[in-house]
Amino acid sequence: MDHKDPLDFQQSFLINGKAKESGAKFQKYLVFQGTLKRQMSATSLSEFPPLQNDLILRAVRGLPVSRIPVWIMRQAGRYLPEFRSVRKNYDFFTMCRTPTLACQVTLQPIERYDLDAAIIFSDILVIPQALGLEVQMLPGVGPKFPHPITQLDDLDRLNWSVDVKKELSYVYEAITLTRHQLAGRVPLIGFSGAPWTLLSYMIEGGGSSTQSKAKRWLYTQPDASHRILRLLTETIITHLVQQAIAGAQLLQVFESHAGALTPALFDTFALPYLIQVVHGVRSRLTNEAGFSAEQLPPLIVFAKDGHYALRQLVDSGYDVIGLDWTVQPMQACALAGNKVALQGNLDPCALYAPDEELHLLVRNMLEQFKASRRYIVNLGHGIYPDVDPDKVTTFVNLVHKLSAS
Repeated sequence: MDHKDPLDFQQSFLINGKAKESGAKFQKYLVFQGTLKRQMSATSLSEFPPLQNDLILRAVRGLPVSRIPVWIMRQAGRYLPEFRSVRKNYDFFTMCRTPTLACQVTLQPIERYDLDAAIIFSDILVIPQALGLEVQMLPGVGPKFPHPITQLDDLDRLNWSVDVKKELSYVYEAITLTRHQLAGRVPLIGFSGAPWTLLSYMIEGGGSSTQSKAKRWLYTQPDASHRILRLLTETIITHLVQQAIAGAQLLQVFESHAGALTPALFDTFALPYLIQVVHGVRSRLTNEAGFSAEQLPPLIVFAKDGHYALRQLVDSGYDVIGLDWTVQPMQACALAGNKVALQGNLDPCALYAPDEELHLLVRNMLEQFKASRRYIVNLGHGIYPDVDPDKVTTFVNLVHKLSAS
């Protein structure tokens, strides 16, 4: 069989994410893996196919666009039947750690919809894994840490000298492979969780509606909390830098648990580290990786339920502020001025609405963001797994039709 498509090639030799270790076909698989690694290690930014759709990059910079760009958080996910057909054969983190599988599912929404960006399939919790914590993804439950941080002695279990480039190499390989497979159709977004959000997962041991265990640490163990946050910040900076070097053209930082914090706690335990991340990434890409100003990827920050900190986020140094559906667009436009781009913020549940109602909701959102010269359409949170994929087609087409100049 002629395996010209590396995605098909690798899958034909994997069982539950592990190679079948016998026969001539397995030897060919090893050759393929070696060739793939050599190609990716040799790739520089100048060797990627030229970008054909730069709408999102133009919007970030405030340049004229023929229509407003649109992408969707979690666009490569469980609402897609083609994603579920892959997911049923593999553990979630096996998909993350297998570059060809991550590439395949990253491309699925790009093949189905006329989106203006791809976002690499990965997870924010690969960083706690790299730091030595076990993380499981339980179907129907979500992430679970069998051994979360519960006491000061648990800090000794963390890898304080983590080699991020080595531990998370599979993410960077997936990004490089995906850039080549995209062939310049749309830009590719890389991402990371923010320090506070990752800390909360590491202490809570999974999802939480209150983050009370993690917040207890902020009040009772502030020094230890800051110590972990500093480790996370440095790890995140390295992770984002390596994603950009691998080929990511934009970078998003997810502060998913901002809404659990008081404004004072946010100013102490979240905002300073978000600022360190954005400045650290730019500094290292410029001074260590040799990126020019034009090559620097725009950085997006999305602080879920962080509307109370919108002014601080606008001034934090990020190029784009992601907004959830609780933010009034006109208020955000007034605060942002022309300093930053805005991204958002349709309620994900609007995709359950009848087409006529969805049309009105999208039109109203676009009208309210008219004051921003720098705007990207997205949902106000990740798309939900039970959304009808055809509704996404309707949503994307509405954005195109209603925003075309």
